[in-house]
Amino acid sequence: MADGMARALWERYEPVHDLVYFAPEVRRAADALGMRGYWMGYFALRAAPLGAASPAVVTSCFYVFHPARVARALPDAWGYAAPGEVLAARLDALDAAMTSLFGADTVGSAEFAEAADLAWEAAAAADTTGRVLAAANQALERPERATARLWQGLTTLREHRGDSHVAVLVGQGLGPVEAMVLKAAAGESDGAFLRETRKWEQPDWEAAGTRLRERGLLAADGSPTPAGAALRAEVEALTDAAAEGPWAALGADRGARLAALLEPLARAVEGSGLLPPGNPVGLTRGSYPVGR
Repeated sequence: MADGMARALWERYEPVHDLVYFAPEVRRAADALGMRGYWMGYFALRAAPLGAASPAVVTSCFYVFHPARVARALPDAWGYAAPGEVLAARLDALDAAMTSLFGADTVGSAEFAEAADLAWEAAAAADTTGRVLAAANQALERPERATARLWQGLTTLREHRGDSHVAVLVGQGLGPVEAMVLKAAAGESDGAFLRETRKWEQPDWEAAGTRLRERGLLAADGSPTPAGAALRAEVEALTDAAAEGPWAALGADRGARLAALLEPLARAVEGSGLLPPGNPVGLTRGSYPVGR
């Protein structure tokens, strides 16, 4: 959108969504389900809307993870808890996490319920054609609790944007490792953090860098060339454009209202110390206004 609303909303809903990965309440819920370690919980919690998905399907949808990282978690996770159990547990855990972090008065307020309803309306308006993770999340039942409704609505929007981003990367010929190397080279994330957490070996990383240099996208020192910087900018612009639909449906004024309601929540998450250093999602806070 001309006023940057698609990115402005992403900058504010991404930290709230990310509680599912880093809040201690969520890790305890995954452990209680029987998940073996952080990564089994991660893949089960994020993939559960797909049903008992196979490693191949999840690797494709999540895009940047080495297949071996996924295969260590799935399908074993579904032997400990069925997807429906995982879905219920994640909403209970997010309710506890939000209540603890934001406070009972905040999550029980009329403003919080308003944010939840706006997020749910935007998510329901999202075109999920060709967007598998978004479609799976959008199909879930509307929760009664405002915490669950807000988080699930934001998660549908987040996966909608993520599915669109993957499509853009594929269209630009950027495979999983190339995409991460270029992202790190642009200073948006820590490369070592991305490589290690996504379980790629150093030779994989170096080979991707070589391919990017052969395309004229990276300089010899690993920094983006002008062509590389332009391609990164185009990827982000195309991702923003593909994420416009829900906000166009919601309208500029109500989109700005949701951004304003999410702002203190995002700030609370960012100031909590829960998010790890390394900025794996490449957030660039402060560049986009809340309003028009």
